[in-house]
Amino acid sequence: MEKIAVLMGGTSNEREVSLLSGKNVADALESTGKYEVVRVDVKDNTLDDMQKDVSRAYIALHGGWGENGGVQAALDKLKIPYTGPGVLASQIAMDKVKTKMVLEMKGVPTAAWGVISVGGEKKSPLPFPVVVKPPKDGSSVGISKCRDEKEFAEGLELALKTDGEIALIEEFIPGREFTVGVIDGEPLPVIEIVAKGGWYGYEEKYNSEETKYPFFEDPVLAPKMQKIAVDAYNAVGCRGVTRVDFRMSPMGRMYVLELNTSPGFTSHSLVPKAGMKTGLTFAGVCEKILASAKHD
Repeated sequence: MEKIAVLMGGTSNEREVSLLSGKNVADALESTGKYEVVRVDVKDNTLDDMQKDVSRAYIALHGGWGENGGVQAALDKLKIPYTGPGVLASQIAMDKVKTKMVLEMKGVPTAAWGVISVGGEKKSPLPFPVVVKPPKDGSSVGISKCRDEKEFAEGLELALKTDGEIALIEEFIPGREFTVGVIDGEPLPVIEIVAKGGWYGYEEKYNSEETKYPFFEDPVLAPKMQKIAVDAYNAVGCRGVTRVDFRMSPMGRMYVLELNTSPGFTSHSLVPKAGMKTGLTFAGVCEKILASAKHD
C-alpha cells in the first residue's frame, strides 16, 4: 500500500484543532484500505519525526509553521508532494495584510482596511463598527468586533498581544457570511454560516451547536460567489485545496475576507461538508485533496 504521512498538531495556538483534523483525515484515508497512513504529530518546526519514505504528505496543520510556507518549504526540499498551496501562496494567504494587498491588486473585492503597529497610534483608521484581527492567526483566535472606542481599545490590545507586531483593522460588512471551498481550481457548493447573534467567533465555530451551515443555492448569487472564490484562489496563486471566506452586504455585494490554505476537517468543518454535497464521502473528499498533492 502507498505510504501517506498525515501531518497534524504543530506549534501554533490551533494545535488542538489540528490534532482533531489530522485524526479525522488519517482515519478516513485508512478506512479506504488503500493507504498505509503514518500519523505525524509535529511538535516543533521540523519534520525530524516524519518517516522520509512516504510518497505523499497530507497537511492537516493549521496556523504557524504548518500554514505559512514553513512545512511546505521543508517538503519541497525532501521532494515529497503535499496537499495545499506551495510556499509563496501559503505565505501570502497566512498573512491577512498581504492577502488584502494581493486581492486589491488583482481586482478581487475585499473590505476596507488599515493596520496599527505595536507602539503606533491606537485610533481606528475606519469608522465604527470595525473588526480587529491579528493578521497571522486563524480559527478566529484574537478577533473582535468593535462598536466604539472602548471595545476598540480592548480588541486592539487582544490582537496585538496575539500577533505581537501589528493588528489588522477591517470594515465590518453588515449582512451574511459565506464560505466557498476550492479544490484544484474548481469551486465547491456555497455554504452560508448562520451564527447566533450574527457573529462567527471561536466559540460559534468550534463549540456552539446553535451555529447553522445551510447550503446557499441562489441561482444568480451562488455562481457569482463561486467565481469570485476562484478569482481569489488564482490571485494568491493557490493550488490543491483552499477555503475562501466572504461577507455579503444586504445589497448583494460580496467581499472576500480571507483565504484558508489548510481548512479544518473537524465535525464542524465546511470543506468536507461541501465536498460531500457533491456526492463524495468524507474519505472521498480527503482522497480528492490527496490526489492534488504536488511539490515545487
